[in-house]
Amino acid sequence: MKLDVINLDKKSVGSVDVSDAVFDAEVRGDILQRVVRWQLAKRQAGTHKAKVISEVSGTTKKPFKQKGTGGARQGSLRSAQMRGGGVIFGPVVRSHAHSLPKKIRVLGLKTAISSKAKEGKLVILDNVESKMGKTKDLVKSFAKLGWTSALIIDGALDEGFARAARNIKGIDVLPSQGANVYDILRRDTLVLTKAAIEKLEERLK
Repeated sequence: MKLDVINLDKKSVGSVDVSDAVFDAEVRGDILQRVVRWQLAKRQAGTHKAKVISEVSGTTKKPFKQKGTGGARQGSLRSAQMRGGGVIFGPVVRSHAHSLPKKIRVLGLKTAISSKAKEGKLVILDNVESKMGKTKDLVKSFAKLGWTSALIIDGALDEGFARAARNIKGIDVLPSQGANVYDILRRDTLVLTKAAIEKLEERLK
């Protein structure tokens, strides 16, 4: 399929042929859900922790005698039912990550890109270069293009452009190797450069 190419001044600069396998794939919500869940699970720190009875600081002495008090028998002040005691089956330090087949990860990225194309929220840029590296210049360009929530992906990210764009609210910039389903879906518009298309098609073939 063919897609129109524009520049940062919103002027048409031609068109580009893209792979139907990457840009016109079937949109599957179940695949997107699996990949996003996998990504977010990997991000979880898993550092939550509650002390069990053996880790609680306190005496090991029996609180009171077994019989004759009229109350329930107790063996430790560090038990879960006591104030300040340990926690039964509490959270422990662990990894939340789980495996996901590579085929599913690849299919997820194809699906995310195709979904943006079908919604008309995919924009192809000639290139993204900021010679001056000024944020205010990019703000004007993005306002002209109507981008308030966009992910911009380039082949080899221009350092000046990345530096100028990183302070703009709602705009994310990634190199092609960092393209992922979660970041594509969390922004309204997906912006790809011609260099990014080449890299992505090579990566997803």
